[in-house]
Amino acid sequence: MAQFVEFVGNNWILASLWLVLLTAFIMYQTKAGAKSVSTQGAVMLINRKDGVVLDIRDKKEFEAGHIVDAIGIPSSKLSARLPELEKFKARPVIVVCKMGQHSGEACKTLASAGFTEVVRLQGGMAEWRGQNLPVVTG
Repeated sequence: MAQFVEFVGNNWILASLWLVLLTAFIMYQTKAGAKSVSTQGAVMLINRKDGVVLDIRDKKEFEAGHIVDAIGIPSSKLSARLPELEKFKARPVIVVCKMGQHSGEACKTLASAGFTEVVRLQGGMAEWRGQNLPVVTG
């Protein structure tokens, strides 16, 4: 602990910069993204609350493998295709991307369009496949 205090004392500019960057990162994550849910939580939302899975990956990635009954709308076309999702406004929507990093912006778009319960899948399809959960191809 004494070495840490000495390091911070000798490198106070570097330590301050690190603290500012950490704070900015945390603020960005809380504002940009929606509430995240684990794969187990997603399965519970799908089974118990009739949740809808929205896959925002590109068509090629979607066809290579997606969650059963997922709706595939690329993130670049989400705003234009929001009317297709109107019937799901009252149901939980689970947004899925490749690694769980790009779904936050889609969640924000859905929430501003009036969707009541929007969550993102933590870890995305990589985590879903890592847990050996069912995937449909084609």
